[in-house]
Amino acid sequence: MSEHREKETFEGRAPEAAAAGAPEPASVGTPEQGGLLAGQTAVVTGGSRGIGAAVCRAFVSAGARVAFLCREKGEGAAALEKELSPSAKAYSCDVSSAAQVDRIFREILEDFGRIDILVNNAGVTRDMLLLSMKEQDFDQVIDTNLKGVFNTIRQVYPLFARQKSGKIVNVSSVAGLTGNPGQANYSASKAGVIGLTKSVAKELASRGVCCNAVAPGFIETDMTAALAREKVLASIPAGRVGKPEEVAALILFLASPLSGYITGEVVRIDGGMAM
Repeated sequence: MSEHREKETFEGRAPEAAAAGAPEPASVGTPEQGGLLAGQTAVVTGGSRGIGAAVCRAFVSAGARVAFLCREKGEGAAALEKELSPSAKAYSCDVSSAAQVDRIFREILEDFGRIDILVNNAGVTRDMLLLSMKEQDFDQVIDTNLKGVFNTIRQVYPLFARQKSGKIVNVSSVAGLTGNPGQANYSASKAGVIGLTKSVAKELASRGVCCNAVAPGFIETDMTAALAREKVLASIPAGRVGKPEEVAALILFLASPLSGYITGEVVRIDGGMAM
């Protein structure tokens, strides 16, 4: 008689084996009955603050369970995890590292049982004129903002293809559409995200998988806090900066069944700045 040992999830319960041998979704929180994302599991990178944290809150409110990634699981991530408990769990991961991403996605599948939605929001900046930009400044931004998106999509690609369902939403930027002085590295990375989004959308459309990008303008986050507000507002026809919750609402739509016939699109949310 073989020894039977249950593998506990972070809630202390083990997922039961499905008929095909794959684990059923672990009981991580109780989805809201009838919620827009009820019964679904989402992975959100860069999820501990700003747009990412707003996405996590919106998804949990819509009935989803959320695994959110952050480079370091600091106070902000711990506080968000506690706020959204028991429907969310934080994972420490540098998305630029393929090895770390592979390990964390294995953990997520063990904890949650499945993945239905991927939101790529992790991003960094190293702003300066190209003349002053070092190779390291360029590589760090490309590795996180573009290669990180590749690393995570590569994890869900076979899962979504087998499921014949799935939503991928990549956070690009208006800088990826128009360019921006002092942000050659950032603009290049976000333009790359758009190309990657469209390519993946074409590859997976026949499998029922949607892949889209959002291109935020100036949003009230830590990343934009140092920008000159008066100069910023002068470039926005709407006359104000955006809120993380507004971007999260758009991402929620693109991650939901309401957008089932939308794929390969780049949706600007910028107050008219890039029109």
